[in-house]
Amino acid sequence: MLKEFLENVRGLMPLVHNITNYVTVNDVANVLLACGGSPIMSDEPEDVEDITSICGGLNINIGTLHKTSIDGMVRAGKRANALSHPVLLDPVGAGASVFRTNTALKLMEELKLTVIRGNISEIKTLYLGSGTTKGVDADIADAVTEENLEESIVFVKSFAKKEGCIIAVTGAIDLVTDGDRCYVIRNGRPEMGKITGTGCQLSGMMTAYLTANPEHPLDAAAAAVCVMGLAGETAWKRMEEGDGNATYRNRIIDAIYNMTGEDLEKGAVYEVR
Repeated sequence: MLKEFLENVRGLMPLVHNITNYVTVNDVANVLLACGGSPIMSDEPEDVEDITSICGGLNINIGTLHKTSIDGMVRAGKRANALSHPVLLDPVGAGASVFRTNTALKLMEELKLTVIRGNISEIKTLYLGSGTTKGVDADIADAVTEENLEESIVFVKSFAKKEGCIIAVTGAIDLVTDGDRCYVIRNGRPEMGKITGTGCQLSGMMTAYLTANPEHPLDAAAAAVCVMGLAGETAWKRMEEGDGNATYRNRIIDAIYNMTGEDLEKGAVYEVR
């Protein structure tokens, strides 16, 4: 039953600290509000430990890196670890540059992560320690398909066991695993790829779900993925002639805002392997 994870977020209104990129920061904040959470954005090293201390979860996104923000990520992450708060890493663009890849690997080494959420190219890069991506998008050669689904599940389960955390791979088919169980999720629309930041938004929302459901991190992470994919489907149905990707972005946020637990139960398309 995924509805309880959605309803816990609505009821508890978790406060989430986001060290995220300046391309999508406003959308991340609005999605957190839409799902029932509450956002705080701060990456200044002198500020982050206090901010993390008053929040329930930490979302780290490396989309627009600079050395000061990396210091903030490490400080906030260590403080969150000391408080046993969930920590999510979104390794945006890992593989696109050595700097990004090494930063993500540094955070993985220095922090105890609850979830690593990225596209398949980013996740493969972190598994191998190096790699290439098409900017911040997944390389089409890496895509999870029905044809390579079984080997993809084996791969993500192996990585989750190796890192001791949940691995969430999002794309046409989403995979969310703790190394033992793997959710295979088939919600979403290809048009979501035409909007900057749906992945960033999901990372913020997923952190809220982790924070509100501490006893069930895998199921909560999977529920967040289903919510985002289902919102993309619902929003697409509401598009009208003349609407474009800016309208679609807003309709996705509205769909998250209006989604009920019953909507999620009815619309989520997934299996567990």
